[in-house]
Amino acid sequence: MPLLELEGVTRVVPIPDDEPLRILSGVDLVVDAGEHVSIVGRSGSGKSTLLNILGLLDEPTDGSITFDGVPVRRMSSADRDRRRGREVGFIFQQFNLLPGRTAVENVATPLLYAEPRRFWRRRRLALEMLDRVGLANRAEWMPSRLSGGEQQRVAIARALVRNPRVILADEPTGALDVQTGQSVMQLLDSVAHDTQSALVTITHDPAIAALADRRFRLDGGILHAEQPEAVR
Repeated sequence: MPLLELEGVTRVVPIPDDEPLRILSGVDLVVDAGEHVSIVGRSGSGKSTLLNILGLLDEPTDGSITFDGVPVRRMSSADRDRRRGREVGFIFQQFNLLPGRTAVENVATPLLYAEPRRFWRRRRLALEMLDRVGLANRAEWMPSRLSGGEQQRVAIARALVRNPRVILADEPTGALDVQTGQSVMQLLDSVAHDTQSALVTITHDPAIAALADRRFRLDGGILHAEQPEAVR
């Protein structure tokens, strides 16, 4: 069963004293467990809007979304919030680490709202995840002491510490050099495969998009599937 399924998803935003702005038009997308899907598109093409819909932050104007077999329209607002907090991991280009907390404290932050069993083990779980991303020796370092690539790996550990079913990465390598960016994507692919999570990468970089199992291009709010050789 697909983890994410979008059918005919449209997003239209009303504009005062003007025509409504159509951001997405009839988007169809299916993402399976353990699969990496990439979506490329120019600035303003609707990538962030699509990511917000996939992450249960926004609702479409028309169309349907199914999350792990459950139609999103049947969920209450509280149900969506709980599912997003429990099962969706967001990774952004800007690391958004808390400057006054160590790497392990940053990674443990999402577990402050976890069930008691994971809440009381939050430091241990955070340390295990930092070890997974190769930063066990940086656990007590403040973000200001970490390189850009290390900060991004801390942000990845923070997003993955809850074992999300869906990982949404918005320009995760945009602030990194090429070599570090490739390393970050290999890490995400490995984690998604090992945990059977769905990984969706939103990027403007064709080289990063080419690392995915399937690739799509968002152009004028319309999602097009691309063949591997078309991504250059």
